[in-house]
Amino acid sequence: MDIVGFLKSQFICHLLICYIFIVSGLIINFIQLFTLILWPINKQLFRRINCRLAYCISSQMVMLLEWWSGTDCTLYTDPESYNKYGKENAIVILNHNFEIDFLCGWNFCERFGVLGSSKVLAKKELSYMPIIGWMWYFLEIVFCKRKWEEDRKTVMQKLLNLRDYPENFWFLIHCEGTRFTEQKHQISMQVAEAKGLPKLKYHLLPRTKGFAVTAQCLRNVVSAVYDSTLNFRNNENPTLLGVLNGKKYHADLYVGRIPLEEVPEDEQECSNWLHKLYQEKDAFQEEYYRTGTYPAVPVVPPRRPWTLLNWLFWALLLLYPLFKLLINMINSGSSLTLASFAFVIVIASVGVRWMIAVTEINKGSTYGNNDNKQKQK
Repeated sequence: MDIVGFLKSQFICHLLICYIFIVSGLIINFIQLFTLILWPINKQLFRRINCRLAYCISSQMVMLLEWWSGTDCTLYTDPESYNKYGKENAIVILNHNFEIDFLCGWNFCERFGVLGSSKVLAKKELSYMPIIGWMWYFLEIVFCKRKWEEDRKTVMQKLLNLRDYPENFWFLIHCEGTRFTEQKHQISMQVAEAKGLPKLKYHLLPRTKGFAVTAQCLRNVVSAVYDSTLNFRNNENPTLLGVLNGKKYHADLYVGRIPLEEVPEDEQECSNWLHKLYQEKDAFQEEYYRTGTYPAVPVVPPRRPWTLLNWLFWALLLLYPLFKLLINMINSGSSLTLASFAFVIVIASVGVRWMIAVTEINKGSTYGNNDNKQKQK
């Protein structure tokens, strides 16, 4: 009986958390729509407002990681670089091995005050996704179709538009293009063999063109590249569902700062530089698996209260009318009303499961399975 009660309470917590996120997200998307009138009048004001509005959405996800699950995230870096984080624009290269690596990337942004203005290079399909995808549209996120012949001009234009961005921003990029799986790794290494490139053990071959164009378009605006590698202790396999269930994980994040001046401007030389970086990252990953730590100074950046305060604000604003509506429905005694409410609960549950499934590795993108095969032909 206790187990049934626990499952029921856990299910209710899931629904309430997702209700707050979905309803507040749609409200914020609606407000963002009205900010479009500012673009022709004052573009920089439009951008600053949307940074704050975007923070109201993304910080709720970070709150789940930081406060709800209590996940520890230890940063390994050198003290000189640490003092520059959050005070400069940067391109952040992330490995792509875990279902919540994007969430840990956001956590890194949050600890240094750039979560609201953080950018990503994302697949075009995400721009149609309610809440996060729509939020990204107003943040001038760079979307691509993953067909470089079609993407190059659009991506360059979007990147050039960021040169006068009024807030410090980090541009997060997964150079591998897709999340690591054994199948994708096998295909990627076949491509490496065909091209005469050294094989990688823990990474896919990086997609060099997107990074080269990013570095080219943001040169003299971005100060550095942050080479970031994320791992979890004790062979933990973190999932978004686990975070939602309040499970605590232990993340280790290494960040090495590379001045952008050290990245070659020539596209081919930049490509060679990135391949070399990934060979170093692979050896670095091997060392972590052997020792369980990184060769850098560990530090835990302090949690900021704003993610929790933002979530509490929306919870107080949205839960009262929900409970009042529920009580009125129960008091009405109408079977049609109760059936309608049950139907909404089922739809919400399905919606929540769908949003979680987007992050799951076994239901992830097939990009990298077929695309690399085409390159071999």
